[in-house]
Amino acid sequence: MKYDVTVIGSGPGGYVAAIRCAQLGLKTAIIEKYNVLGGTCLNVGCIPSKALLDSSEHFHNAAHSFKEHGIELENLQVNMEQMITRKAGVVKSNNDGIAFLMKKNKIDTYFGLGSFVNKNTIKITDAEGKEQQIETDRTIIATGSKPTSLPFLPVDKKRIITSTEALTLTEVPKNLIIIGGGVIGLELGSVYARLGAKVQVIEYMDSIIPTMDRALGKELMRILKKTLGFEFFMSHKVTGATNEGETVKVTAENPKGEAVTFEGDYVLVSVGRKPYTEGLGLENAGVQMGERGMIAVNDHLETNVPGIFAIGDVIRGAMLAHKAEEEGVLVAEYMVGQKPHINYNLIPGVVYTWPEVAGVGFTEEQLKEQGRAYKTGSFPFKASGRAKASGDTDGFVKVLADQATDEILGVHMIGPRIADLIAEAVTAMEFRASAEDVARMSHAHPTYAEAMKEACLAATENRAIHI
Repeated sequence: MKYDVTVIGSGPGGYVAAIRCAQLGLKTAIIEKYNVLGGTCLNVGCIPSKALLDSSEHFHNAAHSFKEHGIELENLQVNMEQMITRKAGVVKSNNDGIAFLMKKNKIDTYFGLGSFVNKNTIKITDAEGKEQQIETDRTIIATGSKPTSLPFLPVDKKRIITSTEALTLTEVPKNLIIIGGGVIGLELGSVYARLGAKVQVIEYMDSIIPTMDRALGKELMRILKKTLGFEFFMSHKVTGATNEGETVKVTAENPKGEAVTFEGDYVLVSVGRKPYTEGLGLENAGVQMGERGMIAVNDHLETNVPGIFAIGDVIRGAMLAHKAEEEGVLVAEYMVGQKPHINYNLIPGVVYTWPEVAGVGFTEEQLKEQGRAYKTGSFPFKASGRAKASGDTDGFVKVLADQATDEILGVHMIGPRIADLIAEAVTAMEFRASAEDVARMSHAHPTYAEAMKEACLAATENRAIHI
């Protein structure tokens, strides 16, 4: 078979790229190593983790806040088997949805390991070892990433686990130790803390979610301690972990350089992810690699080999599903002569804990480092009528604007439904709105979104109404 374009990998970047290519009239094929479409995000990442986050939040609310609302329950229990079954059903529904989209857009789907024979020939090896080859004019590499492992911390997938195994536990841990205070660890830690686990987070840095505005990490740490009993051990260097059968011992050095030991029944290693390029045969096509195992690309996401592109987690930038999606669309449109553009500064980051956390644009630390004159406005959810009604009064919205022009430079939020609310900030910044522009827009009352308006008012001559 001969194709105009072949996509290797069917995660958010890959399947979106394939659909956009097909929409633009290109004969398209997609290759997936595993037996279902969707990649890490759909199968062992974004979607299943959100399913468990929602299920565990229901349980936590039933146990801790229903009584206040006048709802009384007895003998509340966690049925882990049903919770995991529901999660699997959510995943399968999305798998089926992507398969439908491939058929709808007349995209040929191949299951097996795709690898380059040369620039225009790709070999597909299925699970039984059977091989076939296809010809392609252009290729998009979208093979994603996998959890980073540490040489002194071998993962046994039993007691010392990654996020993949954490999504399929059949019991609630008594004491879950999380190595790494980033997004994935805090989300999965929230799942099991809500269900009754003691959660301890060991972080090498001096703050959690360190790539986001520092105010967000500080507030999230306070809330997780208060509401879920998280314990945090910051500036600790993990030196090893051993499976003791029913427990795991973790050794570390505290900020003073002293040896300390932690003991739990599971250890979740959550120290980041790395590009997944094994088995692609990139050398056969002459594709050059960049830093830290990433594929080197230019501004059009094309490798050094004309006609071979790469997107998502295998290239530079944040490892986010929606970033990969935007890149997939960009490459497809560039191939047919359009002039697409991505403003990487306006790709939001989100943490799906409760309260949710999100940020877009420059952080306050970055603006200080740049020496840029800015002003700030903040509004706490404890002053929001809607948040009081729902009982979600933790958190705030923080707006950073240029001191001279009032253009919004960054928005950082922690609070209820922030994962959705951040889209307002992205929209405003995409159109280079000023804080006063947003402040003068009517926001429905009572809504959580009013906090965005009030924060912009606060940044505009300290005009917030409700504080």
